[in-house]
Amino acid sequence: MKRRFMKSTAAFICAAMLASASAVQAAELTVFATAAHVDSFKELVPQFEKTSGHKLTVNFRTSPVTMKGIEAGEPFDVVVAIKGPVDGTAEKGFFASGDRPVVSVVGLGAAVKAGAPKPDIATADAFKQTLLNAKAVSIVPESVNGKHFLAVFEKLGIGEQMKAKIVAAKTPAEVPAALVKGDADLALFIVNGLRAPGVDYVGPVPAEFDQKLVFVTAISAKAKEPQAANDFVKYLQSPAAVAIMKANGLDTQ
Repeated sequence: MKRRFMKSTAAFICAAMLASASAVQAAELTVFATAAHVDSFKELVPQFEKTSGHKLTVNFRTSPVTMKGIEAGEPFDVVVAIKGPVDGTAEKGFFASGDRPVVSVVGLGAAVKAGAPKPDIATADAFKQTLLNAKAVSIVPESVNGKHFLAVFEKLGIGEQMKAKIVAAKTPAEVPAALVKGDADLALFIVNGLRAPGVDYVGPVPAEFDQKLVFVTAISAKAKEPQAANDFVKYLQSPAAVAIMKANGLDTQ
C-alpha cells in the first residue's frame, strides 16, 4: 500500500513538473510582417500556436515602416520583411547573429475593377500605353514596390504624366480598395496583394519591369524568448508552411 502511494505521489510530482516546464516554455512572441503574408498567416499562426503552445501577436506593415519602427526601438521578436531593408537594419545590430532565411518570393502585377476590360500589359510598349490610357493608378509610393514603379515610370519616359494619375495608398489594402471605390482604374502591386473582392487580376507586369521581392526572417537581438522565436522561423520553412504560402500566391525560392 505504501509502495503504491509512493508511486502515485511520484507520478503526480512528475506530471506537475512537466506541466510547469510546459508553462515555462510557452512564450508570447511579437511578430512584424508584411501585408504580403496576411492571408498565409491567417492559417499559419493558429497552426503554429496549436502545435507549439506559443502565442503570437502579428503586426502587418510595409518593410520600410517596419524597419523605421525597429530602429526607433519598438520591441519585437521576429520580423518577416523584404531582404533589402532587413539587411540595412541588420548592419546596425538590431538582429541576432546567424542566418536570415528566405521565407517567400513574390513578383509584381496589375489589376482592374471586377468586370472592367483587362488592358494589355504583355509587352513594354503595351504596358506604357496602358499607363498613359489609365485615368488613375493606385500604388503605395512609400513601399519598396511603389518606389520601384515610380522608377519604372521614369524609365518609360512618362514620369511627369504619371504624377497626376497616382492615387497614393498608405496601406496595402488601400490599393485594390481604390479600384472598388472607383478612385482608380488600374492598380499596381505585389501579385498576391491584388487578390481581393471586387478586383480582377490582369497579370504580371512585363519581365523587364518586374521586381522579385524576397522576404526573409530575422530574430531580434533583444528577443525575450529566442528559442521560441527560432521555432517560429523554422516553422515558416516547414513543408506545411510552404504549401500554405504557395496556395496564397507566394513562391518560396
